[in-house]
Amino acid sequence: MRRLTRGLLALLLFVMSFAGVGDANAAATKKGHTVVLALGRKVAYSRTGDPAGAQPGEDSLTIRALLVDGVVKEWTTGASHDVTDRSFVVRRAIRLNDALPEDKTSAVAGAGKWVWQRGPWLLVDRVAGHVTALKLPDYDPGVSQVSWFRDYAAYCGLTSSGKSLYAVVAQLAARKAVLAKKLAVFDPQNHADPVCAVPEWQREPMRVTFHPTGKEDAAYDLVAGSAVLVEDSDDDAETGGN
Repeated sequence: MRRLTRGLLALLLFVMSFAGVGDANAAATKKGHTVVLALGRKVAYSRTGDPAGAQPGEDSLTIRALLVDGVVKEWTTGASHDVTDRSFVVRRAIRLNDALPEDKTSAVAGAGKWVWQRGPWLLVDRVAGHVTALKLPDYDPGVSQVSWFRDYAAYCGLTSSGKSLYAVVAQLAARKAVLAKKLAVFDPQNHADPVCAVPEWQREPMRVTFHPTGKEDAAYDLVAGSAVLVEDSDDDAETGGN
C-alpha cells in the first residue's frame, strides 16, 4: 500500500510539474508583443485639408501603419525617435471626415469626405504594446517642429492665447516644461511660414538652439538630468494584455 501511495504521489508531482511549465509558457506568450511600423505610402494632403499643418506647396503626406500584434493601432507620419531600448516616439496621422452635414456623402453610412491631418506625438512601448498620445506643453501642430534628444522634446510653442511664441523644452513624463522662454509676440493673421526652423541640440554642454524665422537665434544651456520616463514592468505588460 505504501509503495502504491508513493507511486501515486510521484505521478501527481510529475503531472503538476508539466502543468507549471505550461503556465510559465503561457505567461511568457502573453508578455510578448510585436510592434512594427509598416512601409510608407503617400496620400493626398493639402492646406485645405490641414490648415494648421500643411506646408506651402505640400500635396502629399507619407503615412505608415503602426501595428501591434498584427493589428493597426494608429497611422503615423515622419521619422520615429528611439527614447530607450524599448520605447519610441512618432507623430500620429489623423484621417478626418471633412464632410458638411448637407453633403450627400454624409448621409450614406461609412461615406464621407476624408482628409489627412498631422496629429500629436505618440509614445510607443514595444514590450507592453501600449500606445499613448503625448500632451506637450504649448504644442501647436502648425508651429511646433519637434526635435528629440534622449527623452527631451524641443520646439517653438504657442501660449493658449495664441499671441506669444515660446522656446519650449519638454521632458517625457515631467509635469512642467524644462524650459519655457518667450521668443517673440505672435500674430496669428500675419506671420512667417514656417514660424521656426527645427531646433538643434548639443550634447556637452547640453544646449539647444532655436531658430525663429526673422529673429535672432536663441540658445539655452540645460542641466542634464536623469530620464523620468517610467516604463511598465513585465508584470504590468502581462496585465495590460488581458
